[in-house]
Amino acid sequence: MNVLRKYGLSLGFLFFLLAGWEWGARLYGKPFILPSPSGVLDRLWELKSILFISHLPATLAIVVIGLLLSLVFGVSLSVWMHKSGIARKAFFPILIASQTIPIIALAPIFVLWFGYSVWSKVAVTVLITFFPITVSTFDGLRSADSHLKEVLRVMGASKRQVFLKVELPAALPHFYSGLKVAVTLSVIGAAIGEWLGADAGLGYFSRRMMTQFDGAGVFAPIVVLSLLGVVLFWLVGLLEKMTMKWRRIQ
Repeated sequence: MNVLRKYGLSLGFLFFLLAGWEWGARLYGKPFILPSPSGVLDRLWELKSILFISHLPATLAIVVIGLLLSLVFGVSLSVWMHKSGIARKAFFPILIASQTIPIIALAPIFVLWFGYSVWSKVAVTVLITFFPITVSTFDGLRSADSHLKEVLRVMGASKRQVFLKVELPAALPHFYSGLKVAVTLSVIGAAIGEWLGADAGLGYFSRRMMTQFDGAGVFAPIVVLSLLGVVLFWLVGLLEKMTMKWRRIQ
């Protein structure tokens, strides 16, 4: 009952959207261009073994490696920029400029540099997920209560203690917000990298189905990619609740 109360409107809108899509696809009558949702589900069931056993692990590996690298470098850079004005002036404009370059234009360059290995796809994923993690964490660190920090300094707290007791807790909500954005973008980054150059993965399989004019086959891995993004988002939300119980109390 609580689930229906919370997600009833979303489920209702999704139902009418899928019903309209089903009706429109059947009326159009060209499934190789516009497959119906039922046709996509049938094709997904037919391809379940190859999608979930062969191609999903390849995409998931890219997502996990890319996110881990973005977390390590993004959090480290945000802390460095927070502590050093020189680092902030040097790297923050470059960080902003990196997001003005179309990812689709850089992906072929990464393929030239790294070949068809996993690292060309990881590079795309890192580039697309690095920004929200870094900027959100940096903003969170800067949002720490200055009066509370001053009180701790007066009481003799070290810089490390101020960071752990005030700045880090203040940054956590912002960090998780950026991570929620990053995990969904990581799926897009992996799919883009696979679309442009790969021999395995959900993005690669979708492109292969397109060359065969299999409309339902194109949509089937896209459904799996969407579900992967939802699961990753849910896992981040669960981790947030586990590590920030104090926020729920407030």
